[in-house]
Amino acid sequence: SAAWWIGWLARRLAAREARALAALERLPGLPRIEAWDGRRLRRSWIEGEPMHRSPPPDARYFREALRLVRRMHASGVLHNDLAKEPNWLVTPEGSAALVDFQLAARPRMRGRLFRMLAYDDLRHLLKHKRRYFPERLTARQLAILRRRSAVSALWARTGKPLYRLVTRRVLGWADREGAGDR
Repeated sequence: SAAWWIGWLARRLAAREARALAALERLPGLPRIEAWDGRRLRRSWIEGEPMHRSPPPDARYFREALRLVRRMHASGVLHNDLAKEPNWLVTPEGSAALVDFQLAARPRMRGRLFRMLAYDDLRHLLKHKRRYFPERLTARQLAILRRRSAVSALWARTGKPLYRLVTRRVLGWADREGAGDR
């Protein structure tokens, strides 16, 4: 349902999501592919609320979330969008679930770039933990929060301002759940 002039990008992002979800089909807390024809992707529904609407009930949520991120990375997938609270769901049982794999990457090699992006996935998860349970952060987690990767620093200075211009001004999108039809 994307506009004609941006349909190519929508299909490309859907293809990225389909590749990532196919690689992660056995992990709990993630949507499953129900149909993918190269143009439209239909995923399974995960019962839950976005983290910003339904805060995690206890620190157990973040232990599960960390386990989920580690298993995702072990499967060779980087989410690349864990900073957004709407991508983290809190299930009715209080468990962690992840959605929105449009920016996910599945590189062929797990070199230095993979490790930096995986570090950023972890760092973004820890930022959420700092917001909801700061007293439960370990010394190692605090050290991770203090140190950005080179990729993250470069993105903040160059890509992010352009991303905000395009998404907010040109496309009229917001990064929060419930912001309207995107």
